[in-house]
Amino acid sequence: MVAEIRPKPTTWRTTITDLLSNTRVRHLIKMTLIYLVLAVLAFIILIPFAWMLSTALKTREQIFTWPIEWIPNPVQVENFADAVTARPFFLWVRNSLLVSLLSVVGHCISATLVGFSFARLRWRGRNIIFLITLATLMLPEEVTLIPQFLIFQKLGWVNTFLPLFLPTFFGGAFNIFVMRQFMITLPKELDDAARLDGCSHFGVLVRVIVPQVLPAIGFIAINTFRSRWNDFFRPLIYLNHPDLFTLALGLRSYRDEFTVEWSMLMAASLLAILPVVILFFVAQRYFIQGVVFSGVKG
Repeated sequence: MVAEIRPKPTTWRTTITDLLSNTRVRHLIKMTLIYLVLAVLAFIILIPFAWMLSTALKTREQIFTWPIEWIPNPVQVENFADAVTARPFFLWVRNSLLVSLLSVVGHCISATLVGFSFARLRWRGRNIIFLITLATLMLPEEVTLIPQFLIFQKLGWVNTFLPLFLPTFFGGAFNIFVMRQFMITLPKELDDAARLDGCSHFGVLVRVIVPQVLPAIGFIAINTFRSRWNDFFRPLIYLNHPDLFTLALGLRSYRDEFTVEWSMLMAASLLAILPVVILFFVAQRYFIQGVVFSGVKG
């Protein structure tokens, strides 16, 4: 007689084992865990912004109440109007825009020109000069602060906007590195074809290379605008007159020697970060492409 083969009884352990052996199920579990971790981290990061918004909508008495009132009652929307009228807020916004936009233009032009020279042109000592340029990244800003201040003081530029944006037209090591690495990914045949058509080096840069490196230029522009808009240190060193204050420096005026106007300070701070947030969401495609150094496709 042939012995009858009976299937093994299915248990919850065998069911879980079978599910985990499925590639699609494992991928789904992995992505679920990743998104849960990211959601928790995003929640933790957003706590200070939620506190800032809550404080901006509170009265002076509600700010220090215990337990904490995350949802103010009543809501003081007037704090935003008071924040922009009690101080020359829009003058500071204009000053910050001027410094930030001129710095963006300076860094984009200088990084594109120098990056093109390092990446596409052949000249003696190119690699050595590039290494020296990268070596400047190792110098803390505090090391060059005093020499720069003395130079700008001799030139009569202290208490003007010139020290805040003019150095960007002479290049920055990080932006030059970004542009050079991006241009290296482009095929050399583009340059050869343009030169056969009679283009000079500058013509190759303007007509061929620049349209291909727009993501890198966008990354440099966004990064420069963000850093200059939020810059507090350089305006603190070079600007003395209140009419020349940038927005980051002007926010300090909501705090005097004995008291801090917390509601107006938080309201003004929220308004101050809005341009950077809007810029990032509008131009995030260029920012991400610039980070990954993508080249020519197809």
